[in-house]
Amino acid sequence: MNDYLVNIEDLHLSFFTPTGEVKALNGVSIGMKPGEVLGIVGESGSGKSMTAYTLMGLVPHPGRIVSGSVFFNGHQIEKMSEKEMCTIRGKEVSIIFQDPLTSLNPVYTIGNQIVEALLLHTDRTGKEAKKKAAELLSLVGINEPYKRLKQYPHELSGGMRQRVMIAIALASEPKLLIADEPTTALDVTIQAQILALMNELKEQIGMSIMMITHDLGIVSSMCDHIAVMYGGKVVEYGMTDDIFYNPKHEYTKGLLRSIPKLYEGNEERLIPIEGTPVDMLNPPAGCPFSPRCDNCMKICINQMPSYTTIMEHHISACWLLNKQVFEEASVKGERIWHNRT
Repeated sequence: MNDYLVNIEDLHLSFFTPTGEVKALNGVSIGMKPGEVLGIVGESGSGKSMTAYTLMGLVPHPGRIVSGSVFFNGHQIEKMSEKEMCTIRGKEVSIIFQDPLTSLNPVYTIGNQIVEALLLHTDRTGKEAKKKAAELLSLVGINEPYKRLKQYPHELSGGMRQRVMIAIALASEPKLLIADEPTTALDVTIQAQILALMNELKEQIGMSIMMITHDLGIVSSMCDHIAVMYGGKVVEYGMTDDIFYNPKHEYTKGLLRSIPKLYEGNEERLIPIEGTPVDMLNPPAGCPFSPRCDNCMKICINQMPSYTTIMEHHISACWLLNKQVFEEASVKGERIWHNRT
């Protein structure tokens, strides 16, 4: 565990609402070594952002960690007080939120917000912080940085606001940068620029990046490892090439089938994943993807599969990988096809 910057072990997190317990995370285990880039992919509600928020100590009320442990850079996050969290939040681990317009304070200038982060997390004085703020804006590719410091968020474009968010996140040169859908609502040109910028800054500063997205295309060229989440659980984890060229979980295969192929002569239709996301208030007893899986068996519905090791650093939680169980079910005719009517 000492080799890991991030080590999340069997994390269960629930929201206790008047209608019942919403099981947002169901046994999530993730590890990251220093300097790695990890992509966490999955559809909305799969638990991607909530996994990251536990590292920041930002689980919203009425959510709380039920069991498991969250270690970051030697700190056991779930046992830290809010005062202790303030010493590492923004300093050792920073986050870029999904929507920069709502994340930036509209009544303060860009300069005020960057300088505040620098004064809070570094030893710089006011003048030094302002100079560093301008340097950070230049670093993230914003022209006329001293002019931008005097502007308000609404005066900047979406791409520039996102760059400002990155500048604030990088103010204290964190060991881990969490990027929560950093390119949402940006056009493809700006998306490419933001991703290239993050890659460049990773090399300059030597930080790790946790990239949270629903878009497999974004992580394909940026991430070392990918964790595929569904229903509050990591259903497959592996090197980027393993996930793209040798997917093993049926949900991962479904995600890949739904990506457009842009090569000449391709006339394949996109194959959507039928059905609706799992109800986290009443999740199935077995695999969370079983109600939507074309190859579902009885055991998939009734019992959660354990992880099967395909090769080093590549695991998947799917009963179809358990050859013995699959063959026995096939012999007995117990294959259950999902009924979408």
